[in-house]
Amino acid sequence: MKFVFAHNNFNVLDLAKSLKFYKDALGLSETRRINANDGSFTLVFLGDGETPHKLELTCLKGRKGKYDLGDNESHLAFITDDFKAAHELHRKMNCVCYVNEAMGIYFIEDPDGYWIEILPKRQNQ
Repeated sequence: MKFVFAHNNFNVLDLAKSLKFYKDALGLSETRRINANDGSFTLVFLGDGETPHKLELTCLKGRKGKYDLGDNESHLAFITDDFKAAHELHRKMNCVCYVNEAMGIYFIEDPDGYWIEILPKRQNQ
């Protein structure tokens, strides 16, 4: 028996704002959209154009309050081929929320409060 990654899901309040963030911050683009027949939710799958892994954004109709993210220890991680330029972009977007200089990584925060780890491309990756 074998399992492979399919996608991760984040619930979002403002789908348009989240789509813009993920396009601008990480270059992700929409690959598929599912609208519930009763209009109760929309699912949008985002891809990086290189790997089959997707980020599924779920927008529930009528949801007003922020989601409880707990301690926000769960996160996505992205590897970038230009760490310095990525950090500058995210700094300008004002979405850098934590820097760990000792580990050579940082985190950005999306409009709903989810943290995303940014890693430099290293030789063993």
